[in-house]
Amino acid sequence: MSFQPVDYYGVYNQLSDEERMVRESVADFVDSEVIPIIEKHYQDGTFPMDLVPKMAELGLFGITLPQEYGGAGANYTSYGLAMQELERGDSGIRSFASVQSSLVMFPIYSYANEDMKNKWLPKLAAGTAIGCFGLTEPDFGSNPSGMITNAKKIDGGYLLNGAKMWITNGSLADVAVVWAKYEGEICGFIVEKGMKGFSAPEMKGKHSLRASVTSELIFQDVEIPESHKLDVKGLKGPLSCLTQARYGIAWGAIGSAIGTYQSSLDYAKSRIQFDKPIASFQLVQDKLVWMLNEITKGQLICMQLGKLKDSGLMNPNQVSLAKRNNVDIAIQCARIARDIHGANGILQEYPIMRHSANLESVRTYEGTHDIHTLILGADITGIQAFK
Repeated sequence: MSFQPVDYYGVYNQLSDEERMVRESVADFVDSEVIPIIEKHYQDGTFPMDLVPKMAELGLFGITLPQEYGGAGANYTSYGLAMQELERGDSGIRSFASVQSSLVMFPIYSYANEDMKNKWLPKLAAGTAIGCFGLTEPDFGSNPSGMITNAKKIDGGYLLNGAKMWITNGSLADVAVVWAKYEGEICGFIVEKGMKGFSAPEMKGKHSLRASVTSELIFQDVEIPESHKLDVKGLKGPLSCLTQARYGIAWGAIGSAIGTYQSSLDYAKSRIQFDKPIASFQLVQDKLVWMLNEITKGQLICMQLGKLKDSGLMNPNQVSLAKRNNVDIAIQCARIARDIHGANGILQEYPIMRHSANLESVRTYEGTHDIHTLILGADITGIQAFK
């Protein structure tokens, strides 16, 4: 039976036909292809590679990019709705699509030369190539300007040295968008699998995002051709990519919250204690109402953010508010859901613990909760508290 959307304020009634079609098609995909298999992959610590061509067929990679490069030419509200439904399935599946679209295809489309666009974008859109994004380093996460990875000019190109960490899709990737310091400025480079000195060992031992590949990227005198340097300088380059990804995360977190809420509602109506369903008790109803209340507010934030982005009026601080709020309430929804499910909440039969563990990573990556607090604080007061 198809998943029934949680839409207490009728926000989906405002969608265009195209936006509605995107949401419904991705929702059906999640119901039929993701949810039946994701728990096993999470337990095994593997990414379901067989989903990649199916996601590509749905147009989930580079969904907002022009069709000439393999994209779907859709708007950002459609992209957000797709990310919401993917994360209702699992954060790792949404992360894969977010990285491919926002952190790899977006910078190649925005900053690479035409040859690089034509070489990589159609393959990435078709899922025949996988990309990753290298910004975070072992000692530099929230402070990317302190990065150590560096590039030096050589005949015909650049010599790249350094390391990146916590890289989604790194060990799977055919191409990496990597940020390094060149002559004191942060610059972007396209690094291809098989380049001598480039390796991407997988990171193991995770309790979170287990159905996702996380890797290190290591560069030891990697020769990068001149044509592989992106046409952007400074933090503007990587931060523009992060804004794209954070936008998708804000939507995705609501999908996770919807998943744990719906499981809780169904469970509360069917679980009998003291000769009646636990949904009949005031404390349980209070928990369900809190979840619905916060999900509805998060949906309204995302819908307005999508309108702003589609009209070109969105600013990165607004994305910070959405990411910060929606991930936070999704984590709280997962914890409340665990309480409603009682002991059964720890079983893989229910999605609760998987969502809860995944969201601990989502809270950290693409700017931690505290970093977004400081971004917003600086914006509304005009005073930077982190310098």
